[in-house]
Amino acid sequence: MKKTFLTFLCLTIALFVTDRTGGIVMQWVCRHSNDVLSPKLQYVQDGIHEDMVLMGTSRCHHHYVPSIISDSVGITVYNAGVGGSGNIFAHYIMLCHILSRYTPKIICLDVAPTDYNQQRSPFSGTNLYSSLFGRNESADSVYRLAESYWPYKISHLYRYNVRASSNLWGLLLNRQQDSDKGYIPLPCPEHRLSAPEFEDTDQSIDSLKMEYLKRFIAECRQRKIKLVFVASPKYTLVDNSYYGIFRSIADEYSIPFLDYHTSKRYQTHPELFKDVNHLWDQGARLFSREFSCDLKQIFH
Repeated sequence: MKKTFLTFLCLTIALFVTDRTGGIVMQWVCRHSNDVLSPKLQYVQDGIHEDMVLMGTSRCHHHYVPSIISDSVGITVYNAGVGGSGNIFAHYIMLCHILSRYTPKIICLDVAPTDYNQQRSPFSGTNLYSSLFGRNESADSVYRLAESYWPYKISHLYRYNVRASSNLWGLLLNRQQDSDKGYIPLPCPEHRLSAPEFEDTDQSIDSLKMEYLKRFIAECRQRKIKLVFVASPKYTLVDNSYYGIFRSIADEYSIPFLDYHTSKRYQTHPELFKDVNHLWDQGARLFSREFSCDLKQIFH
């Protein structure tokens, strides 16, 4: 019995040491990796200091060119969009980490129906931020809902599990080439897209997402941050109800809402798109110029 206990104790200690050592190693890897995401999370951790912060999923990440917007509007800009982040739960985590170090003047949130509608795995994108776990209790509240709080709390190494291979490859391959304050351009597609198709979406409302969307708004209002909703271009056709929820929220809280998707003007230019969801670099630069002009009309 005593021998069994000692064996169990030694194994537990070995696992603990391995986990903590592995966590320290992966923390170093993240700090030095040049993959798509690690430098952005490191910048957030160290403290964003730009006047305007752009937030959202991959459409934000690949659509907004900070240098163009900065030159036009006359303020510093950072693109904090994260591809694959999914919805408002992930955006709220990012917001909490940003505000823990700095209060920008303007936040532009690139919105989509996934920010309010029901999904099978609504928390899947939150694991992209798990390397920041333990640094902000408000952000960590989302992990409690996702039932990943205690695994991250117990195991430091587990926090790096999802992006381990990407982080390690980032030590060898520099995916930050041509990056511009968080923006990474997409290459020109080999083939032009065919005619756009109609896109329908589930309009069912996830009450928990709505709660966190309103928390996002409240955090900005409390710090007197000017919040803007933006629907950047997609190569799909939608009706006016597609962003109906966001129009209602924008009206309720007096938030400017810039819609470049429902207007359909980009759908006549397939040469600007990498795929149905994303502009390639040329399209992103054209869009960033138009967005900048509209933004100046709002704030000047």
